[in-house]
Amino acid sequence: MASNFRTSWTHMQNKTFEKALAKYDQDTPDRWHNVAKAVGGKSAEEVKLHYDVLVKDLKDIESGRYPYPYPSGSSG
Repeated sequence: MASNFRTSWTHMQNKTFEKALAKYDQDTPDRWHNVAKAVGGKSAEEVKLHYDVLVKDLKDIESGRYPYPYPSGSSG
């Protein structure tokens, strides 16, 4: 069942999520269950949704729909 809201993610969960994505690539069986287990406190559905949102955001940025967020102190 899909949820209609985004769950909050801590900085540590996001970092663990990134590492788990690198460890469990798209060819890994049960990828989202493995990523969820690595992150902890998230379901496979939540980590897949989190991934889908990030991919959409990246595509929007790359398409020029949104300006690329430059680090503070940088003018681009």
